[in-house]
Amino acid sequence: MKDIFKDRVAVVTGAGSGIGRALALGLAERGAHLALSDIERDPVHETARLASEKGVEAITDTLDVTDATAFAAYADKVLERFGRVNQLYNNAGISSGNDPFAEMPADHFDRVMAVNLGGVATGTRLFLPHLIASGDGHLVTISSLNGLMAQPHMSPYVTSKFAVRGLTEAIRQEMIADGHPVEVTVVHPGGVATQIAARRGPDIDTLPPAKQPAARRRLQVYQDKLLRMRPEDAADEILTGMAKGKRRIVLTKKAKQLDLLIRLMPTRYVPIVAREMKKLFG
Repeated sequence: MKDIFKDRVAVVTGAGSGIGRALALGLAERGAHLALSDIERDPVHETARLASEKGVEAITDTLDVTDATAFAAYADKVLERFGRVNQLYNNAGISSGNDPFAEMPADHFDRVMAVNLGGVATGTRLFLPHLIASGDGHLVTISSLNGLMAQPHMSPYVTSKFAVRGLTEAIRQEMIADGHPVEVTVVHPGGVATQIAARRGPDIDTLPPAKQPAARRRLQVYQDKLLRMRPEDAADEILTGMAKGKRRIVLTKKAKQLDLLIRLMPTRYVPIVAREMKKLFG
């Protein structure tokens, strides 16, 4: 495998926990220097502390990826400190609730889109020129299994992750067509044991009382049955796959099986998934 990490400067959003933290530590083990951000201050500082113990430099900032002005200031800070950026990992994201689209508040839908798609677009817009200038850039976006497969009662999340996949593939084509020295990888995690679902817990308390039991059951099913892969294993598969030249990485055995099903049965998979989700969640 080609060493594409040692002494590179890597920017990781959503680095306070889950796949983001695991990517940061995996990059540190491989010798990359890090610019880490998260909307929560203390967790990202802990990630930086752990990364620094591996002998690399890690700077941090608190960042809401929906704030374009703050994101631009953050990019300036990173460039001022390191002078270059070789790799960008667009990882920050949030989950959605479990309302059907017809009942979902518009502001909730828009918030998920702003974080999951808008954050990726803004980060890429700011850093892509520097990835090109580095001469060996790499853009990585974290989509989802739900960027390959739709799922009921998750319309904003599904929409955002399909859009992230499309944006990433379009940029990859542009890099190839225009001859820019930037590799582009899209990642589709399946059931990775991150905090993205657990963070829905406090939100459930704000739902109408009649909706809370179903929301809690849904969260429990995700935690007990679906989110099984360790973030550390996910990050290792991502980084190893990048070094091997993979530009589309699907994580977890189940997600790979579903990916195959979708490609073989692009219309028939829809009722199959709908029925399976009904069995799981009631």
